[in-house]
Amino acid sequence: MTANPELGTRRVQSLGILGGTGEQGRGLAKRLSRAGHDVILGSRDAARAATAAAELQPSRGRLPITGGSNADAASADLVIVAVPYDGHRDLLASLVGELAGKIVVDCVNPMTFGPAGPRMIAVPEGSAAEEAAAVLPKSTLVSAFHDVSAKKLLGSAASVPTDVLVCGDDRQANEVVCRLAAEIRGMRGIEVGPLALSGVLESLTLVLIGINKRYKTRSGVRVTGV
Repeated sequence: MTANPELGTRRVQSLGILGGTGEQGRGLAKRLSRAGHDVILGSRDAARAATAAAELQPSRGRLPITGGSNADAASADLVIVAVPYDGHRDLLASLVGELAGKIVVDCVNPMTFGPAGPRMIAVPEGSAAEEAAAVLPKSTLVSAFHDVSAKKLLGSAASVPTDVLVCGDDRQANEVVCRLAAEIRGMRGIEVGPLALSGVLESLTLVLIGINKRYKTRSGVRVTGV
């Protein structure tokens, strides 16, 4: 599926975040709304999403964040998937029509936590993003934001100094997402190749979790030479 050609030439205005009440979803909403985007936090519980949106509003001024159902979030120009992996396939299958013709950015990491630490969950399609592409044949899938610390996104620092690794099979859609990432202060979007590389990006999260545990930090990625 090819991205809407209009999105290649204009700034995306409205963003929807499926599973937007989690830390990653709220963190991305906070930063992207600061960049001037209208953001809809989606949830199975619309009231919970409305509460989360209200909590993100600053004491002075107002960020353009609203809360609603996941279907409400799917009505935006571009949609980010930030749900836990166990609900990933079923949620997207329920929104096939709403997401048709749109760029869908998947930042889901299919992992489980046990006594030995986090482990990747085997996905038949190869990765969560490739699973999404199979479920949403009329959408354009891009894999991104896996390597961004939710704690940093939600923190008070003005800048989030990290690179966002982006992969997908539509170059125009990849460029849209790279530009979107670059609107968050301190970030760059770096295109790394086709959607088949999404499994690598998703598993990189395990490496960052290990670094964070060892060094008591919130690590990110910087690509040199670009």
